[in-house]
Amino acid sequence: MPPTVLRAPVRAAAIKRPAGLGPLPEWNLADLYPGIDAPEVKRDLDRADAECAAFAEAYKGKLATMAASAEAGHALAEAIKRYEGIDDLLGRLISFASLVYSENTTDPARTKFYGDVQERITAASSHLLFFTLELNRIDDALIDRATAEPALGHYRPWIEDTRKEKPYQLEDRVELLFHEKSVTSWTSWNRLFDETIAGLRFSVDGKELTIEPTLNLLQDPSEAKRKAAAQALATTFKANLRPFTLILNTLSKDKEISDRWRGFPDVASARHLSNRVEPEIVEALVKAVEAAFPRISHRYYALKAKWFGKKRLAHWDRNAPLPQVDTRPIPWDEARERVLSAYGAFAPEMAEIAARFFARNWIDAPVRPGKAPGAFSHPTVPSAHPYVLLNYQGKPRDLMTLAHELGHGVHQVLAAPNGPLMAPTPLTLAETASVFGEMLTFKRLLADTTDRKARKALLAGKVEDMINTVVRQIAFYTFERRVHLERKNGELTAQRLGEIWLSVQGTSLGPAIELKPGYEAFWTYIPHFIHSPFYVYAYAFGDCLVNSLYAVYEKAEAGFAERYLQMLAAGGTKHHAELLKPFGLDAREPAFWQGGLSVIAGLIDQLEELEKAA
Repeated sequence: MPPTVLRAPVRAAAIKRPAGLGPLPEWNLADLYPGIDAPEVKRDLDRADAECAAFAEAYKGKLATMAASAEAGHALAEAIKRYEGIDDLLGRLISFASLVYSENTTDPARTKFYGDVQERITAASSHLLFFTLELNRIDDALIDRATAEPALGHYRPWIEDTRKEKPYQLEDRVELLFHEKSVTSWTSWNRLFDETIAGLRFSVDGKELTIEPTLNLLQDPSEAKRKAAAQALATTFKANLRPFTLILNTLSKDKEISDRWRGFPDVASARHLSNRVEPEIVEALVKAVEAAFPRISHRYYALKAKWFGKKRLAHWDRNAPLPQVDTRPIPWDEARERVLSAYGAFAPEMAEIAARFFARNWIDAPVRPGKAPGAFSHPTVPSAHPYVLLNYQGKPRDLMTLAHELGHGVHQVLAAPNGPLMAPTPLTLAETASVFGEMLTFKRLLADTTDRKARKALLAGKVEDMINTVVRQIAFYTFERRVHLERKNGELTAQRLGEIWLSVQGTSLGPAIELKPGYEAFWTYIPHFIHSPFYVYAYAFGDCLVNSLYAVYEKAEAGFAERYLQMLAAGGTKHHAELLKPFGLDAREPAFWQGGLSVIAGLIDQLEELEKAA
């Protein structure tokens, strides 16, 4: 019997979508495995069990002796190389399971497959836990001597990053307990959140919609449709406050327990460590953005309210298209060409890599019931290639999302030669590539636009994207901080979570945005709060960095593109300070953040000038 290749039970062609988009691509996961029933999946799961156990048999309890030997560099390098190979195998399996699951998170066969693979990978990888723990216990002098050997020196960036975890690692059996119980703790709550979100339905004008089409209506030209969508979102979110409140409370407590055992001094310390960014830099970013609220978001929304002939905009009008502006859906082929041409004008290599995603079926674009909401570029493993998930509906923001995710994809392809251990990039730098891709596309569109109304709409759209990336994400970060800090003193009620949410949103968006009843429940659908606590500031970091980086590009002589691609190709082998040095940028300088924020303020200046010229 041939292996089964699962697809969403409802085919993309059967889903009603905006007219004029043209055929939308669906990815082909066969580059990973032919299907969930494929014998290759069972073979690799069995192989993972065997190789993980064999690795522990070969090295557990022996690293200290190896490090003290005359052949330390060579011996440790061989061990890390073998560990890296297993990491690639495990990564391929869990990536495939995750992508299959994301196609339809409500399908029982997929959810079972995803859960079963998670359990098998967790059990197999428990044999590997000892490796980094023992490696971190080796004396610094011995590690320094061993990494002088070129074979081990190759892995120096990974070793140095791993050893930064040393102050927070626990006794081996406790680490094993944390690892094994992750399947029944935070990963299960993540899965519950995903399946709950995917299963929600929103009643809009007599139609039952999933979350993505409903959120999409918040950008509809019709105010009545935007209001109906917002009220439908509020109604369904409020009806499901109990599970969402329990999920967030449980995960916050779970994190607090882990942080306390590990000795992290702050609720966000673990994220800063994984991002390889100093806490004081994040604090400087947050303070700079909060100080800029009046001259960025407050000023822009007051201007937008004026365009709509109002003193204040309801929250459902925040991302509304401008009045009297063409809002035709952007066909998929046009979106592809616009992004590829923008990439190609900057660096032909970027366009060539991005073009592979279209030509080789690495993108899944249609909206489908049960499909994971939002968008992502999954790097999978260096021995394969990334996959991009979108929910493309032809909005200008969807075009920018395509440019954003392809920026990630290009970055992941360029970094892959560093191998499974050193290809991954800290989130702060990962978001740089995606936001830079957006900026290239925006600048290209702006240069090609001469009509005043269209130019105004394009500028306004970019400002809104930047506000969503910088202001909104820092507000999210503030929300998370307050929630996690208060959670230390006991559970937070749904009412209290709503109060915190309204407080931070009101402060960040300003007086020109009216947060209508029901908006207090909108914290429920933000996946980052569940999947990656404190991830959100990486977006603001990346946007401000890109603004500064693009300013350098506009003034740079030949060679900038080459330096930029080299930065992406470094993957996780260099600290942000080292990567930014060739561009004359330093995130430790207060002027760095102010420069990035000034770019947003400058675009608002241009909008005000257009308004005066009207």
